[in-house]
Amino acid sequence: MDFNLSPDLVAFLAKLDAFIDAEIRPLQAQDDNERFFDHRREFARTDYEAGGLPRHEWEALLLEAKRRADKAGFFRLSLPKEFGGQGVGNLWMAVIREHMASKGLGLFNDLQNEHSVVGNFPVIVMLRDFGTPAQKEKFIKGSLAFEMKISFGLTEPNHGSDATHMETRAVREVRNGVSGWRIDGEKMWTTGMHIATHCATFARTSGKAGDGRGITCFLVPTDTPGVKVEEYLWTFNMPTDHPRVSFTNVWVPDDAMFGSIDHGLPLAQSFVHENRIRQAASSLGAATFCVAESVRYARERKPFGEELARNQGIQFPLVELATQCEMLRLLIRKTAWDMDQMPHPEVEKKLSDKVSMCNYWANRLVCEAADRAMQVHGGIGYSRHKPFEHIYRHHRRYRITEGSEEIQMRKVAGFLFGYMGPNKH
Repeated sequence: MDFNLSPDLVAFLAKLDAFIDAEIRPLQAQDDNERFFDHRREFARTDYEAGGLPRHEWEALLLEAKRRADKAGFFRLSLPKEFGGQGVGNLWMAVIREHMASKGLGLFNDLQNEHSVVGNFPVIVMLRDFGTPAQKEKFIKGSLAFEMKISFGLTEPNHGSDATHMETRAVREVRNGVSGWRIDGEKMWTTGMHIATHCATFARTSGKAGDGRGITCFLVPTDTPGVKVEEYLWTFNMPTDHPRVSFTNVWVPDDAMFGSIDHGLPLAQSFVHENRIRQAASSLGAATFCVAESVRYARERKPFGEELARNQGIQFPLVELATQCEMLRLLIRKTAWDMDQMPHPEVEKKLSDKVSMCNYWANRLVCEAADRAMQVHGGIGYSRHKPFEHIYRHHRRYRITEGSEEIQMRKVAGFLFGYMGPNKH
């Protein structure tokens, strides 16, 4: 077995670093853009007078970084060649995501709002696999031109992890001689609605509560009458772009249907594994950053005339974290490699447990690493002059939002005990 990264991937990482140094770091340094990353970051990013939404200047800066990355050929890397990408697989993306997050906070990669100069495109993958030719033409091109954005309306106020009990309903209705659907309901955590042009809205179209079948997705223009942002939920890590949205007597024509009728859940689940393995790699990278910074500080800090690192109380917790990082890296890369060896639908059947292992453990690990980094750094570690509180507050959400760790542990248990997966009895 060869555990070395391919020469092509190693060369790509060097090329990516050179691009960041030449294009992105200077952009971060100009016009006091550092305010978005130093101790002022939460205030600089958040327009508290506008409901806690991201400031326009912050989002404009992120967009400029993405435009530069796209021009240089990095942004679309993971997309198929037909969309201007290079079609790299899960192993490449896992290594790249870890590499980026291990560099700390910066304009090159700030996942608080899923920003990176190497993009992740779950909705475009969904469009590729489930969209009509007209939808692909309109939305894929529009998204890559930064002219369209699709938010994701699945979770509801009363229904989180179990989407099969959603209360949003869509019923057939003809208006002005045009066949379509009337949608009524409410969605929660519909991220990005403040700039979205459309919302991928999931609604029950047949069956009863609890049925996996009978749910359909619709691409609803956000300016449709009856679509209303009721409130933006203020979160642990501000700014927020996570609203509660109501749909009241919302009507869309038949061609707004995304995917086939009554089979919307497979669409929602289509990108979960790729998303989870990449997000796990990001958490791993952030954890290694916290450990490395703690080691460096412990060697420099000399209380009572001796390196802080001489104390076993400092050494041993960091040793355990470093050990877990090493083991997790092997599992993530092995799982990502395995994913690349099979058709995408097979991942759910054969590897879903390993993906969940990687994700829930990485999310837990980065929180522990950030907490330990605060402790090692003492008072300055608790302050916002160090990035650890930001890392903790951001990555803490992934223990809930990327499929809660309890849900993912249930998946692992299902495979382990033979309730699902290849060993199902």
